[in-house]
Amino acid sequence: MRFLVTGSNGLVGSRTCLQLQQRGHDVVGLGRGARRTGGDYRYASVDLTREAEVAAAIMDAAPEVIIHCASTTEVDACEKDPEAAYAGNVHAAAAVARGARKAGAHLVHVSTDYVFDGDAGPYDEAALPNPRGVYAVTKHMGEQAARVLAPGCAIARTAVVYGWPPVEGRLNFGAWLVTSLDKGQQVRLFEDQVVSPSFAENVAAMLVELGERRLGGIWNTCGGTVIDRVGFGHALCEVFGFDAKLIVPTRMADLKLASPRPLKSGLRTDKVRAQLSVKPLEMMESLARFHATWLAARVA
Repeated sequence: MRFLVTGSNGLVGSRTCLQLQQRGHDVVGLGRGARRTGGDYRYASVDLTREAEVAAAIMDAAPEVIIHCASTTEVDACEKDPEAAYAGNVHAAAAVARGARKAGAHLVHVSTDYVFDGDAGPYDEAALPNPRGVYAVTKHMGEQAARVLAPGCAIARTAVVYGWPPVEGRLNFGAWLVTSLDKGQQVRLFEDQVVSPSFAENVAAMLVELGERRLGGIWNTCGGTVIDRVGFGHALCEVFGFDAKLIVPTRMADLKLASPRPLKSGLRTDKVRAQLSVKPLEMMESLARFHATWLAARVA
């Protein structure tokens, strides 16, 4: 099949492109600026906030499926610059969705658990979103743009995605933890925020299946374990052999964050377990795979 993947320089997008390529698909990756990842698939530099560029790239690729991984994800930066957040998470999503509809391509739109307020998680696919903060609101608006402009699309919500190697010069949560703990540095982790940590390769595999099967509707494509961040940090220390005493529990209210975060969050994975062949990985298996990729990179 012919696939187009946005955000191919990013953590999930790069893994999605590689897995599609390995499965024999014709892949075009879109990113901003120079290509910064490996693989033999085609690549094009496109500013997704410019609809004419998006339309031209989609027309040139003539995809059967588009997986829209690109996003403006720095939560506090979104709060400080809502115009940029709107452009990256709403305008770009609408441009991709319009392009998908015009091309007759199935759209898989990647979203986040932040569309929920975090008062009553973990959430299943039928839960009613109530986003708080600019990042959350714009991601929810992007979901709606996809549903309106590309009927039958899939909305794939994920959470706290981590993997090694990090990409685009910004450490994901897991990579930041490993880098800091490996240097013997203390890390402050929220003891009062519950999340669904998600290994990037596992998320990508679920996105690939949604695309290959052209499935629509809402899907929680995330890790299979719901846990607070301190608990995740302690589990990572166990797998990697780091000193768990370096983890300093803190509460979100103790930090002056620009944007609100959902506290009792996390996503239920009953639907994907029942209906996808790719299953959400439990935390310890994900961490074992994360550790293996980290070790392999150190050896290389």
